[in-house]
Amino acid sequence: MKKNHDNSRRLFLKNSVKSALATAVLPGAFASIVPSSVFGKYAPSNRINIGAIGMGRISLSYDMPSVLGYDMARVMAVCDVDSKRAEGGKKFINDFYSKKEKKTYDGVKAYTDCRQMLADKDIDAVVISTPDHWHGLLCIYAAQAGKDIYLQKPASLTIAEGREVSNAVKKAGIILQMGSQQRSMYPWPQFHKACELVRNGRIGTLQNIYIGLPGDPSGGDKTSMPVPDNLNYDMWLGETPDVYYTMDRVHSQTDVFARPGWLRCEQFGAGMITGWGSHHIDIAHWGMGTEYTGPVEIWGSAEFAKEGLWDVHGKFTTYAKYANGVTMQVSDSLPNGVKFQGSEGWIFVTRGNYSVTASDPVSKQKADAVLDASNPAILTSDIGANEIHLYQAPEQHGDWLNCIKSRQQPVAPIEVGHRSCSACLLHHIAMKLNRKLYWDPEKEKFKHDHEANTYLDRKRRTGYSI
Repeated sequence: MKKNHDNSRRLFLKNSVKSALATAVLPGAFASIVPSSVFGKYAPSNRINIGAIGMGRISLSYDMPSVLGYDMARVMAVCDVDSKRAEGGKKFINDFYSKKEKKTYDGVKAYTDCRQMLADKDIDAVVISTPDHWHGLLCIYAAQAGKDIYLQKPASLTIAEGREVSNAVKKAGIILQMGSQQRSMYPWPQFHKACELVRNGRIGTLQNIYIGLPGDPSGGDKTSMPVPDNLNYDMWLGETPDVYYTMDRVHSQTDVFARPGWLRCEQFGAGMITGWGSHHIDIAHWGMGTEYTGPVEIWGSAEFAKEGLWDVHGKFTTYAKYANGVTMQVSDSLPNGVKFQGSEGWIFVTRGNYSVTASDPVSKQKADAVLDASNPAILTSDIGANEIHLYQAPEQHGDWLNCIKSRQQPVAPIEVGHRSCSACLLHHIAMKLNRKLYWDPEKEKFKHDHEANTYLDRKRRTGYSI
């Protein structure tokens, strides 16, 4: 993997973003646009023109620094319903290209309405880094516009919406990569290795999987506040119900890298069960070979806040059983990571002390080993030529860009993302109902359970229907 993806580069880019945001609302223009001669083999006709939707924490600290590292791509537009963030993102990317190419660059457009960006025929592909409740609808809009998509997880707000998203992507024939970066060899190759060892029987017959997830605190200021002039709050709410504005429900107006409040509000997502669960349950599916199905039984319980603004789940323990007989336990009380337990041993895999963004709730967590096993010999076992070899993606964004060129499916296509998101949402529904549920992964319905099936979708506000 290129050196420009190491942590020192991330720090440089993050500092550049802070500088850009500090001056985002000041007037000023650049004198010229970089001539096409500087691009070499990636002349404008050979580049993938990218539009970035969402200029918040995950975009500016992870998605944009990653995409900007590839000469085959050119970020030509940004969009955010917060105009201050849109202008900050525009300046950051213009400054990046000016510094890289040693010529003043001012080729980035800033939008506050994603529909206008998607109508731009010069844009080939989009990176969607918005709050969770906008993932599904934006993905459908982009697919219908014929844009290839990099979609941050989770795939959707509800299971029914996820099915609509997957169907729309398939119908459009576009390339979609989920932001399930634990599948890539950079920065966490240990997940690929763990899954390959499990798939090839190095721990015998797989019996149980144990997944530990971090948690989010309750709290949040419920005080009603005036909507900032730079925020289109109605569009920010999107398909979800109309509720009064308070900053802790949305995002900080002073620190783009602060952990946003919407992550802890059920109106906009399910909490850590989808936030990190989309990563770890995806790895569990990869190791099991159940990427295109789901559990058949789900049960468990959780604590939910009784006061304050933030109302996603707190402490929890849930279980799922798959048709292959494997039982999965997911809990905040387990070590963060995925443990595969087989008839002849176990493998545990985790990120360790690495975090994507500085405000991740586990950014300071450390692990004795990012990959461990009941017998060290398991980890040094070679995978033979005739055994199962899982897809190797050097880095998630680079794999997406390469697949846009080749038109081959990437390491984390939409149906895989939909199934991992669905499994997370099934655990969340079990938390809500606090009883055993029986799921049909083919029909994507609960069996003989009308109440549970009412949780599969949500009513959308007028103007934001699929």
